Amino acid sequence: MLVDKSERILTDSRTPKYLQVVNLILDEIEKGKLNIGDRIPSINETSFDFLLSRDTVEKAYNELKDRGIITSVRGKGFYVSSTNVENKLKVLLLFNKLSSYKKIIYYSIIETLGDNATVDMHIHHYNVNLLEDLLHQSMGKYNYYVVAPHFFDKETHPVTGYELLKKIPKDKMLIMDRAVKGHENEFPGIFQDFAKDIFAALESGLSHLRKYKRMILVFPKGDMYPVEIVDGFKRFCFFHDFENLILDGIDDEPLYEGDLFLVLAESDLVNIIKKSREQGLNLGQDVGLISYNETPLKEILDKGISTISTDFIHMGRSIANQILGTEDRIPIKNPFRLIVRKSL
Repeated sequence: MLVDKSERILTDSRTPKYLQVVNLILDEIEKGKLNIGDRIPSINETSFDFLLSRDTVEKAYNELKDRGIITSVRGKGFYVSSTNVENKLKVLLLFNKLSSYKKIIYYSIIETLGDNATVDMHIHHYNVNLLEDLLHQSMGKYNYYVVAPHFFDKETHPVTGYELLKKIPKDKMLIMDRAVKGHENEFPGIFQDFAKDIFAALESGLSHLRKYKRMILVFPKGDMYPVEIVDGFKRFCFFHDFENLILDGIDDEPLYEGDLFLVLAESDLVNIIKKSREQGLNLGQDVGLISYNETPLKEILDKGISTISTDFIHMGRSIANQILGTEDRIPIKNPFRLIVRKSL
């Protein structure tokens, strides 16, 4: 037997249908109605009983096989092989750092997965050696591995980050936030295209930018920001004939009327706001300011700071939905936009 036929697969549930089948079988095992060695209905039988496609049921059975709960015997069917069930997917997040933006992604993933998964998180700090250790310790313990591959431009490790990721089973691997350089279409997941994103977003606000004489990108050294941001900024300034400058910080330099600043670090954002007040310059009139990456605070800070940002909530939801199978597991470019506020 599988379940009481009074049980139903809910069409309006946030839980994918294949996971509902998984959960029904696990529930029967937990209740003692299915034991080790018991046969469960065939894919065709379950498809007929619950009015589901064969592909949906096959996906559910493959998930149970991956968890070691059932096994298939050729020519005979599917049998319960373990009653040690945990009614949830296991997901490992491997972030490059823990920032306010990563927290937004993390909570979006947690909220979207709901009760369908347990999530562990580790930080690799841009370090391929640490990533290798984390993968060695966790391999085979999780259903899905989500990696933010922010380290591929500065590797000295004999094994590249790409080679490490290739060690993860293909059907369990998702990348997040950044594509693997040179292998952009190889790994499923969701990523930013930093150079094209900044170019397109700045171009969308061209009418606001034209009132400034010079654009200044404040790009800190040694903080592991993607260098593609610089490439996209330079390309935009070239195509639209903007005088431009790239600095690695705002310290003792005064602000000049007619300058528009694009800042990545929060410390530089604060410094420019403080300097504009000290020099009696009005943000959005005398001096322009755009901050990289949207946060709720920037919406209200100094009557509104313009931002250029990917959609972190969408990124988290997309990763979670790819884990749940409600979105295709393919490489997806995350939305990116300019949000115009008073500082511009």
